[in-house]
Amino acid sequence: MKSAIQKHIALISVHGDPAIEIGKEEAGGQNVYVRQVGEALAKQGWKVDMFTRRASSEQATVVEHAENCRTIRLTAGPAEFVPRDNIFGYAPEFVEQFLKFQKQSGIQYQIVHTNYWISSWVGMELNKIQGTKQVHTYHSLGAVKYKSISTIPLISKTRLGVEKAVLETAETIVATSPQEKEHMRALVSSKGNIDIIPCGTDVERFGSVEREEARQQLGIDPETKVIFYVGRFDQRKGIETLVRAVSQSQLRGKTPLKLIIGGGSRPGQSDGLERDRIESIVNELGMSSFTSFPGNLDHEILPTYYAAADVCVVPSHYEPFGLVAIEAMASGTPVVASDVGGLQFTVVPGETGLLAPAKDEVAFAAAIDQIISNPTWRNKLGEAAKHRVRTKFSWDGVASQLSDLYIDLLQQPVKVPASVVSTKVAASAVSA
Repeated sequence: MKSAIQKHIALISVHGDPAIEIGKEEAGGQNVYVRQVGEALAKQGWKVDMFTRRASSEQATVVEHAENCRTIRLTAGPAEFVPRDNIFGYAPEFVEQFLKFQKQSGIQYQIVHTNYWISSWVGMELNKIQGTKQVHTYHSLGAVKYKSISTIPLISKTRLGVEKAVLETAETIVATSPQEKEHMRALVSSKGNIDIIPCGTDVERFGSVEREEARQQLGIDPETKVIFYVGRFDQRKGIETLVRAVSQSQLRGKTPLKLIIGGGSRPGQSDGLERDRIESIVNELGMSSFTSFPGNLDHEILPTYYAAADVCVVPSHYEPFGLVAIEAMASGTPVVASDVGGLQFTVVPGETGLLAPAKDEVAFAAAIDQIISNPTWRNKLGEAAKHRVRTKFSWDGVASQLSDLYIDLLQQPVKVPASVVSTKVAASAVSA
């Protein structure tokens, strides 16, 4: 029966372009997730179209990633970078362009997998218009995010309403960890279907470089203790906590230390402004001599940085999953992470790394020191971390679980779209 299913799916990621260079403004874990899931699904026989918003007039409309896997950029609003909190106003135009693409290409997607709340609204509209079935992944919950920031954006009420609506109306929500599911139930709604399917990582690419070789490539002395962070420059990523923790390390001045803070930045944008703020704190604490900011770390070099590190630190205020943690673990590098969200699922304390309370620089300092001061234990943690990722978090395994979910949904009867129902009701009322 499964062979009769039309295995054509649309992954919708309005603000997270799967084809963009990771590490740039608004390019992080969501972009990686959508692209890797798309490519892995294509290998399993799906025709995968990943839809995103055009953010530059110079961007190609269609990017072919692999056989049966492509990114399609739709024009919704100006063809320029727009901060995510300002994109929602262009969502109706995105829906129009999506429907136009369907008509021109002769494809009608029976199922869409939406990513982030803006895309979830698009999916709900497609359901109303043509009965499209919807799977949704939040990537971030407004109800959690707004607890951790002092200035609540104007879009917050809209976002919270949309996130509640999609949980209650989508065919299913994909939570990437048990902790994220608990947050949905406690903070969003008790209604709706939730399946737990984790994020994944490229287990062949991460872990492909040996530590000694990695350090030679990067010019790092074998005796130096390397502490590594990679990700966007965003206050919610907790980079300040990491910097202040390293400044309090008991090993500072006793053994060579190197703090590497990797990630892209755009001068003048929020990402670049946060990098400037972090650099000023590094200077203020007298850490410039052993801290480096290598900038965006591309697909080729990132595994080398993970492999070279003694420990990778993920100090986020909140993460529904935390891709960086499993990339590091796949590389055989133990992780010190905030004791929040999905990081409680990916990092096993005392087995693959350690957890510390978010924003607690003293606790982070102690955890980092505990690992880097004990090389034998550090290596044991690294081996266990690599084993955990290979057995639980490969992209092929994630795609296989998603594929089964999609097929089950496609075999269920198609609902009549609300717009069609209302049209029929109106027509019968007129005829009466």
